[in-house]
Amino acid sequence: MKDIQVNARLQINPGKMEEFKEVANACVAKVKEKDKGTIQYDWFYNESKSECIVKERYVDSEAALDHMANVSELLGGLVAIATISLELYGHPSENLKNALEGFDVAYYEFGVGL
Repeated sequence: MKDIQVNARLQINPGKMEEFKEVANACVAKVKEKDKGTIQYDWFYNESKSECIVKERYVDSEAALDHMANVSELLGGLVAIATISLELYGHPSENLKNALEGFDVAYYEFGVGL
């Protein structure tokens, strides 16, 4: 299993939803323009619009690193208006783990499935 899956949970600061949506739209546009190994990049909001889950999937760790580089200038905007935690599924490279240092990340290795 080379692919990397991520669930990013973003707790949006009160009163920041419109600003958050602007940054989210800019992220999606940047991914469409530049990412080559991104398989999934979908944003979901809860009913109260206080939380967002981003479901991400990359062909491998290198594609995840490329994605991080492509959206890095926008990530600061998200960090300013939301608290971010990540769940990463798969076998990330050491380079990817190093790039995620300082983030709240829980790692999950594949067990069994289809």
